Amino acid sequence: MSSTIRIGVVGLGYWGPNLARNFASLPGCELSWCCDADPEARARVAAAHPGARETGDLQDLLDDPELHAVVLATPVPTHAELAVRVLEAGKHCFVEKPLAQSVADAQRVVEASRQSGRTLMVGHLLEYHPGVLKLKQLADSGELGRIFYIYGNRLNLGKLRADENALWSLGAHDVSVVLALAGEDPVEAVAHGEAYVRPGVEDVVFCFLRFPSGLAAHLHLSWLDPHKERRFTVVGESKMATFDDMAVEGKITVYDKGFDEAPRGYGEWVTRSGDIYSPRLPTVEPLRLECEEFIASIRESRAPRSDGESGLRVVRVLERLQSSLESSRRADA
Repeated sequence: MSSTIRIGVVGLGYWGPNLARNFASLPGCELSWCCDADPEARARVAAAHPGARETGDLQDLLDDPELHAVVLATPVPTHAELAVRVLEAGKHCFVEKPLAQSVADAQRVVEASRQSGRTLMVGHLLEYHPGVLKLKQLADSGELGRIFYIYGNRLNLGKLRADENALWSLGAHDVSVVLALAGEDPVEAVAHGEAYVRPGVEDVVFCFLRFPSGLAAHLHLSWLDPHKERRFTVVGESKMATFDDMAVEGKITVYDKGFDEAPRGYGEWVTRSGDIYSPRLPTVEPLRLECEEFIASIRESRAPRSDGESGLRVVRVLERLQSSLESSRRADA
């Protein structure tokens, strides 16, 4: 491979321009193509990246022998089909979350990556957030003790979607974080939700996951809420920690809180409320770290942190939660 890795970004709507900006700024990386069916979207991005060619046809990228990788930021229903095309064309592929809308489709993409020998990475952005990385470090180091349970709130007013519900749009983020923190797959996955604004598209979903170790997780997902929250809480046997992505400072807070056995014994317990501290986090854009990981994994011929298998695990959990969501719907919904 040449010293410069040439990238093409497909899908220039909401998120694609951010990916284009980051890849264009990475050393040893060249943004070669900008692709979208909408000529106005292409024109907007082309103005910021005049050195990149523009097209409305993915095939133009796949036919370019000098292009090494394709980044897909297209609508979710297209992820699997387009990713398979990219991989079968011999290009490395970065695809935004979720990898697919079904386990069967996700498996097709993973198999295409295996057969082609090309890198497949899924854009589970939070796995690259310094706050989530610190939370995982705290959990893995044993400082929190045995992890009892995790809960997450991902709430906002908007953005309404027609092609995916709150579980798939918001939950893909949080499920990936919970799986990373738990280090195991759930044995139970239950979801309940309601579609208040658009019939058949749940705008609020509550999820419960139980893991073999006894760890439990709860997720509250909604784009119909007065609060804007992106927060995880991890409750351990020794300490507890929170990651609040909306906080300007102190995104991670560690609490020396819990229950200790009373000195006199007899099965009595007393609450412990000790020090509270916020470890320093690097001030770097998570998306840049994610893009750097994709380039590094290509250069080093290794699997990225959020590889195809990781993306498949997330889809597997989402599919189980979706099945539970459907079975728990009201008869008149």
